[in-house]
Amino acid sequence: MKKFNRLLIKSFVAVSILISTSGCDNYKSNFGNNINLPGKYSGFTLLPNGWKLTPAGSQIGVGNTPLNLIVSNDEKYAITSNSGLPINTLSVVDLSSLKEIQRVIINKTWIGLAFNEDNTKLFSSGGYNDLVYIYNFNEGKLQLKDSILIKKDYPKEIISVSGIAYWKEKNFLLVVSKESNSLYFVNLKNKQTVKKIPLKGKCYDVIINHSGKFAYVSVWEKASVAEIDLNKMVVTKFISVGNHPCNMEISGDDKRLFVTNANNNTTSVIDLIKKKETEKLLSALSPAVPMGSTPNAVTLIADSILIIANADNNYLALFDVSKINNSNSIGLIPVGWYPTSVKYLKKSKKILVANAKGISSKANPKGPNPFGEIERKYTDYIGSLFYGTVSVINFPAQAELSDYSQQVYSNTPYVSKEVKDYSQSVIPAKHNFNASEKIKYVFYIIKENRTYDQIFGDIEAGNGDTSICIFGRKITPNQHKLAEEFTLYDNFYVDAEVSADGHNWSTAAYATDYVEKTWPVLYGDGGGSYDYEGGVPIAAPTSGYIWNNVLDHKKSFRNYGEFVGWNKDKNGNYFARDSVLNLFTCPKFPGFNLDISDIDRYKIWAADFDSLLQNNSVPNFSLIRLPNDHTWGTEKDKLSPDAYVAQNDYALGLIVDKISHSKIWPQSIIFVVEDDAQSGSDHIDAHRSTLLVVSPFIKRNFVDHNMYSTSSVLKTMELILGLPPMTQFDLSAEPILNSITDSADLKEFNRLLPEIDLNKKNLADAYGSKRSSELNLTREDAIPDIEFNEIIWKAIKGKNSVMPVPVRSAFVKVQKHIDDD
Repeated sequence: MKKFNRLLIKSFVAVSILISTSGCDNYKSNFGNNINLPGKYSGFTLLPNGWKLTPAGSQIGVGNTPLNLIVSNDEKYAITSNSGLPINTLSVVDLSSLKEIQRVIINKTWIGLAFNEDNTKLFSSGGYNDLVYIYNFNEGKLQLKDSILIKKDYPKEIISVSGIAYWKEKNFLLVVSKESNSLYFVNLKNKQTVKKIPLKGKCYDVIINHSGKFAYVSVWEKASVAEIDLNKMVVTKFISVGNHPCNMEISGDDKRLFVTNANNNTTSVIDLIKKKETEKLLSALSPAVPMGSTPNAVTLIADSILIIANADNNYLALFDVSKINNSNSIGLIPVGWYPTSVKYLKKSKKILVANAKGISSKANPKGPNPFGEIERKYTDYIGSLFYGTVSVINFPAQAELSDYSQQVYSNTPYVSKEVKDYSQSVIPAKHNFNASEKIKYVFYIIKENRTYDQIFGDIEAGNGDTSICIFGRKITPNQHKLAEEFTLYDNFYVDAEVSADGHNWSTAAYATDYVEKTWPVLYGDGGGSYDYEGGVPIAAPTSGYIWNNVLDHKKSFRNYGEFVGWNKDKNGNYFARDSVLNLFTCPKFPGFNLDISDIDRYKIWAADFDSLLQNNSVPNFSLIRLPNDHTWGTEKDKLSPDAYVAQNDYALGLIVDKISHSKIWPQSIIFVVEDDAQSGSDHIDAHRSTLLVVSPFIKRNFVDHNMYSTSSVLKTMELILGLPPMTQFDLSAEPILNSITDSADLKEFNRLLPEIDLNKKNLADAYGSKRSSELNLTREDAIPDIEFNEIIWKAIKGKNSVMPVPVRSAFVKVQKHIDDD
């Protein structure tokens, strides 16, 4: 990998930019100087992935999680399709007053939006309703007129409408799907589907060229674009592009197609005469950085300037594409959080950007109302806090574009990352492919869904709130002992929102655009299935998971329960839903299944560990899942929430006890995280969670107030094992080195016996018992999370107690220099 200059990076926009970090040290912790806490800084916002946010232009609030944006021919109005929680909507924005003037509730929707030729009708995706909605559009007002049920001609199919295009020559709609993997030709005159063309994978969008002779479908799942001869209604060519092709744009002469590849850092330029990719445009800040930019939207200005929206980088990249096959980058523009659509207004020379997650994370002033109407029910749920915006930006002159470019670099943590001297030599401080000489065995334990205050709010040495602590010392004695005998981390935050992206962030330092754009639909009861933990290739990042990184660099590996299916195979063994992972998975160890005790999981792991230990074949990296702190709520005859958490705590204590009494303890380290922190309250931020790091090289009786994230954990494990970063997020994360010491303390950890009955069952009159029995707890997060949290709270604190609201804010500190990777 090429070296980066730590203080200065040469811009691919041909400008060398000195990084400014003014203001970064002005936010102090209650526990000392220069320790960042969640919140806004003067002039920018800190986001969960570690980037600063400084959106250019004016910001217009729209519905939650806008995934697409369309502009009327007269450029008076823009319409966004908003596919987030709690409800799906369409927003109409008046582009003269810069205000949202209408928000229409739609039962289900997704990215598909198209006008007819004279803009009197709007066609919108009906998502998993398997239909297209038809709205009359007049003077900026939408009125539902009709719908076309695609499913009526294919009753056995799950279709899930994604992209839509209007074919004016025939008065047809072209509709693509991400479940039935097909293109449908719909006659608008009689509302009939006249042709279906199966394609090779989940489809994202469809676009028709200016002549009306060809259409192009981005086959999201298969790294290809399908060319369709419209007159013959047949596929003429599958053109290979990058991973996750999504939004597209066609040049005015119909000779070039521009396709964003969201699962790498590029946009493909396709020669439509030669029918092949002839250029790749890299929109990351350097060719040397790993994946993570997520280019997912594009627009073209007069066949000369291409604008690419990088969702995970929160900026636009501008390219001069006037010379065929000789494109050049010309600048960058900072925008909002996770931009998903970009358009250009020719008349006013403005750029419009839909920001799926808005311009900041939000506080939660209202408490949960789990039995109220749906809008209130989701008010304080983290998944419903993505208050989308539309940025309206004047197209910049060159001088302003240079300033914008500098701001983008200043916002970027891997550019401005400081390599600190932690006065330890156990773990390398940067990615240099040199493994630790003292630590040879890494154990990584992933649990489910708890916040810091829920577990450690009662530890006086940390920044906790005892009133929120519901699983305190009596229920989790081993976690408390580990935190107090080793290091307490009270400023650790998960990168994810829910389990769907949580198990991806926890194992890959990234969640793909497929995960990010579909989990809100699933969690909002909009359809789909939980397919985020293996088995569905489109959910996997191009950069791979931590086990791919380990195996690619000739390290040994063993998996216990991560990405493992619910049911056993015909031989009685559990299987991983990832073909590579399955080869290294302990077949007796179950995945997420609340009917199996975590103590039984410990016994299975212990037997396997003993066998490996005896053969001197304990792997360099062990991944262990302990999921039962998730709990089953208060359903009658199920374990009570406190019993579930106590079993989980005891199992963890047993694992650490066994490792610390083994012969490999002097060369071992154990990391323990939650995959997300959605299931509870925290007085700092609902992303704040528990982190435990246990090793002879961890400081004893120490409190570390430094800010860390999930990606920090992955980065630290990579540094130990001599692995490169997988994405831009573990590249830029702060490694957990402040609590490392060269003075090894080999004292073993002795687990504590449980202080409560581990077999305690819920009684019939337990708060929420009947409702708990109605919830689907056979997989992660198949339940209304706020309601479930309140059931657990009242089961522990009493039915008349009031659950505190979670606090939401931006977090994760900005780094100051760039890694020497």
